[in-house]
Amino acid sequence: MTKSANTMWGGRFAAGPDAIMEAINASIGYDRRLAPQDIAGSRAHAAMLAATGIITDKDAEAIREGLLTVLSEIETGDFPFSTALEDIHMNVEARLKEIVGEPAGRLHTARSRNDQVAVDFRLWVRDQCDQADEALAALQKALLGQAEAGADWVMPGFTHLQTAQPVTWGHHMLAYVEMFARDRSRFADARARMNTSPLGAAALAGTSFPIDREMTAKALDFDRPMANSLDAVSDRDFALEFLSSASICAMHLSRLAEELVIWSSAQFRFVKMSDKWSTGSSIMPQKRNPDAAELIRAKIGRIFGANVALMTVMKGLPLTYSKDMQEDKEQTFDAADNLMLALAAMTGMVADMSAQVENLKAAASSGFSTATDLADWLVRELGLPFRDAHHVTGSLVAMAEDKGCDLPDLSLADMQSVHAGIREDVFNVLGVENSVASRTSFGGTSPENVRAQVAQWKEVLG
Repeated sequence: MTKSANTMWGGRFAAGPDAIMEAINASIGYDRRLAPQDIAGSRAHAAMLAATGIITDKDAEAIREGLLTVLSEIETGDFPFSTALEDIHMNVEARLKEIVGEPAGRLHTARSRNDQVAVDFRLWVRDQCDQADEALAALQKALLGQAEAGADWVMPGFTHLQTAQPVTWGHHMLAYVEMFARDRSRFADARARMNTSPLGAAALAGTSFPIDREMTAKALDFDRPMANSLDAVSDRDFALEFLSSASICAMHLSRLAEELVIWSSAQFRFVKMSDKWSTGSSIMPQKRNPDAAELIRAKIGRIFGANVALMTVMKGLPLTYSKDMQEDKEQTFDAADNLMLALAAMTGMVADMSAQVENLKAAASSGFSTATDLADWLVRELGLPFRDAHHVTGSLVAMAEDKGCDLPDLSLADMQSVHAGIREDVFNVLGVENSVASRTSFGGTSPENVRAQVAQWKEVLG
């Protein structure tokens, strides 16, 4: 019977259905990383139980010392994790009993694994929000260094990946500083909302013991306890908000990675990537591949996938806890790991990359990038309605295309053949440096604006 069952279930499971149940039920393979949070929550709970007279001070002290021993064993790699004990909570509790004996059994008074895992996971995700904020600040500083160096380096600005108008390198870098600032605000906002404690909700209905949830919340640096025990054990919004914020941040990283891939190509030659972040080819000796940027661009899909996966897990669950929710951690862990790795790699790439200033300027000077400056000049100097100025400029662009030159290369006579009122001083606005210098409106690309923004951001970032 056992042999046929094994054949049906597959050779991986030597003990048949029992082994499969153990494998699908256990989470210790990945939730062991919650050990510091689990022990912190247990220490806070034990202290509260003693303070309220639910357990003795002697038992609480034994539990405290025992938990510190368990934590030390885990940190040094000496802890005997057991799949049979299912999860980090039972593993810690079993080892605690081996160390301190009977007092370990009193730790779970007025507590359930439901509120225990909820507080552990919430603490872990809160830590990830803090780490994401630090990593994003480091990336912003790397971008700010590039912006400061290239405040007046001219490059093409694009729409539809077609040359649109000249901008400055510094302005382009600052665009990402702004994006990542929004990411930081999203993580901070999510952190503030998740900073409430589920500990003390027990299985789902609270407890009849005279616990002090304000005390445990304060001990774990939460703002307050969650107000509804049903919500406390079943809420995973905090993980979803983290994954949502991570997904938007990952999208920004992918956009920047895509630009670095394009810019470092032989066709663009806008940037030179450091050897630290590039690889060669096994067969083509001339190749310099932006593999780090490409891998960032690819890893983003795992973060998006984690967000969708957890939304899918949660969408059909009635209150309160269901075993489905065990699937909340693995993808969140993976998403957080990949986000932090991508942020670190991007920070390194940005800090080390070298802008090819002459190539940037040459590209900015081609593709009729100052056509809008010409149209603005016609409006400002000759009083033409903008639509008429747009038409005149379009005719001059067509003429330049026919002649195989750019707008500044047309003669005054050529321009006057389209509109007689055009004067010699029109050429003052057709240079790319003049173009970017003129864009002094708030948020514009002028070097003056860039330097002012850099100064402000340096003050913010410290």
